[in-house]
Amino acid sequence: MENSIYTLGINCVYHESSACLLKNGVMVAAVEEERFNRVKHAKPARVDNPDVLPESAIAFCLDQAGLRSLAQVDYVGCSIQPEARLRKNTRYVHAYDIPDGSYGAPEGEQVLYDKTLNIERQLRARGFSGRFFYLDHHDCHAASAFYPSGYESAAVAVVDGISEFSSVTLYDGEGCDLTPLAALDYPNSLGFLWEKLSAFIGFDIYDAAKAMGLSSYGNRGVYDAQMARLIQVRDDGFFDVDDALLRLRDESDFTTLEQVFGVARRETPVREVNPKTQCYADIALAAQLITEDIFLKLAQTLKTRTGRERLCMAGGVALNCVANGYVATAGIFENVYVPPAANDAGTAIGAAHLIWRRELGRPSAGPMKSPYLGPAYGDDAIRAALENAGLRYSRSSDAVADTARHLADGAIVAWFQGRMEIGPRALGARSLLADPRDAGIAKVMNVKVKHREIFRPFCPSVLAERATDWFELPAPMPEVADYMVGAFPAREDKKERMPAVVHFDGTCRIQAVHAHSNPRFHELLAEFEKLTGVPVLLNTSFNDQEPIVCSPEDAIHTFLNTRIDYLVMGDFIVDRARMSATQTEAAHNQVVPVR
Repeated sequence: MENSIYTLGINCVYHESSACLLKNGVMVAAVEEERFNRVKHAKPARVDNPDVLPESAIAFCLDQAGLRSLAQVDYVGCSIQPEARLRKNTRYVHAYDIPDGSYGAPEGEQVLYDKTLNIERQLRARGFSGRFFYLDHHDCHAASAFYPSGYESAAVAVVDGISEFSSVTLYDGEGCDLTPLAALDYPNSLGFLWEKLSAFIGFDIYDAAKAMGLSSYGNRGVYDAQMARLIQVRDDGFFDVDDALLRLRDESDFTTLEQVFGVARRETPVREVNPKTQCYADIALAAQLITEDIFLKLAQTLKTRTGRERLCMAGGVALNCVANGYVATAGIFENVYVPPAANDAGTAIGAAHLIWRRELGRPSAGPMKSPYLGPAYGDDAIRAALENAGLRYSRSSDAVADTARHLADGAIVAWFQGRMEIGPRALGARSLLADPRDAGIAKVMNVKVKHREIFRPFCPSVLAERATDWFELPAPMPEVADYMVGAFPAREDKKERMPAVVHFDGTCRIQAVHAHSNPRFHELLAEFEKLTGVPVLLNTSFNDQEPIVCSPEDAIHTFLNTRIDYLVMGDFIVDRARMSATQTEAAHNQVVPVR
C-alpha cells in the first residue's frame, strides 16, 4: 500500500494567519490562527513579523491527521514569493515620501524579505525535512477557489490589496493548470482603496465590510466625480489609481483625500447615519459603485477571453457580497463560486492544493467546499468546561427542537455545534441566532450583544430548498448563496415576514443551508419553519469584538459577557434566566478563554 502524502499550506506573511493540511489531496483541516490566540487577524501586518508562524493552527492540523510532528509532512507551501516581492517593490518609486522602514520603503522591504526567508528555517528547525515551496500569493488565492470547487474548467479572478506586487490577476483554469491571463500592479489596488477609505471614514483598515454596510445608506451621485479622480475604470475592468491623491503607503496622511472630498477625515468610527455622518455614507457608496462596475467588467473580460461557463473568485475584495451578487445575476456565467475563506486565510488552502495539483500533477479529489474544517469538541469537553465555570446546565433529549422553540419565543441563542468554520462568516457552527420576524431584534443584537454599529446588517440563513421562495435568485442558484458571500434582494411578498435580516437597501447576504453540508443546522431551520412558517433564521458570528469563538471556554466567556439568552453546545443548554446574579459573577470570574 502506497504511503500517504501530507501537504501543508501556511499563510502568515501579512494577516489572517492560517494553516491547511491535505492527506492524499483531501483536506483534513484548515483553520485560522486567530481562533486559537484570540487576536483578530492573528497579528498586525508589519514588515518585521512575517515569520510569526500560525503555531496553533499548524498543531491542530497535524493532530487532526494523527501526525506527531512536522517530520511526517512531505511538502509545505507558504503563500508568498519573497524574491518577487523584494524586487518589484524596491524598484517602484513613489510620488511622495513614505515612512522609513515601512512597506514599500527599501529598508522595510529588505526586513520583510529577510524575515520571510526565516519561515522555512523555523519549520526545518521544528523537524520538517521535506520539500518547501514559496508560492505566488495570487496563485494561492486562485487555487483556493478553483481546485476545491470541483470544476474541471473555470475562469478565475483574484482581487485583493496586494500580492507580491499585483492587485488583480485573471486566470484560465483547466484540470491542474491555472494559466495567468492578465494582471494589474500596485498602486492600482481596489483593496488598498477600500482600506484607505475605511480609515478615512474612521474605521480600521480591516473594516471594509463596515464601510460596505454603510454604503447602503449613501446617496448616489454625490461623490462620483471625486471618486473618478481617485480611480478611473477602463472598459475591460482594469483601472488606474491616482496614488498621488490616495497616498496608499502613508496610512497617516489624509490631507489630499480631505481636499478631494471636501470633508475632514473622521477620527472616530461612524456609529449611525445622521446629517453629520451622511457624507461618509455617500463616499462609501461611491466606492461600492466603482467596485460593482469593476467586478462586472472583469467578469465580462474573463468570459470573452476564456469562454468558460463558470467563474471562481478569491482575494479579500471578493468578500464584497453586493458586487458578487451582481456578478452572479448578470447572466455572464452559469455559476459563480467564491470560497468562504476568500481572504488571506484561504491562501493556506490554496498553497496546499497548488502543491498537490500543479507541482505534483496529482488528480483532483473532487469538490471540497465544506467550510467546517476546524476543531470540534465532544460531550466530555463541553461538560467539563460548563462545570469548571460553575454554570447550571441541562442536557436536552432534543436540542434542535428545544432551540427552535426558544428562537420562536424571541430568544437570542448562541449555537455551538460540530467543527468550526473557516472564514470571516459564521455558517451555523459558531453562530448567534435569532428570530428574523422581530424587527427590533437587530438593534438588540447590535447594541447589547455584538456591541457594534447599529447600521450593520444581519444575515439570513435559509433552507436551501426554500431559498428561491424567499429571495430573488437566478436559476440554478449560484454557489455564492451558500456562504454569505453574495447579496440578493428579498422577495417583496416576504420582506415583512423577516424584517430583521433585510438590509436598508432591500438585499440580504444569504446562506442557503443544505442538508448534506450541515444536517443539524438544516434540521434547526426546518423545526423553526414548522413553528413559524418561516424557513429563515437571523445568523451572525458568535463573538463580541473578538475572533469567532473556537472552544467551549471561548463560548462561555462570550456568553457571560453579553446579553445572550441561551447557550447551546451540542446537546447541552444553559439558560441565562436560570442563573442567579451571584452565579453569573462567579462563573465570569472563573472562565478564561483558551489562548
